[in-house]
Amino acid sequence: MSLAKRATVYLDPDLHRALRMKAAETDKSVSELVNASLRQTLAEDADDLASFRAREKEPNLDFEAFVRDLRRRGKL
Repeated sequence: MSLAKRATVYLDPDLHRALRMKAAETDKSVSELVNASLRQTLAEDADDLASFRAREKEPNLDFEAFVRDLRRRGKL
């Protein structure tokens, strides 16, 4: 028995057509493509969160003060 879970997902018709075409072109199933895409998106999110955590102790830079300083120094 497969460990895969079934889910109902409603796709935009054009997106569904493109997905089916990609599946046929790559000789993969629609499910394989969706799973790969979700894994990639979730991995990118995890990388972003790790980057935020790594930089959480860095001091915040006030944007308006930064712009004022650039103007004061003639950079803007």
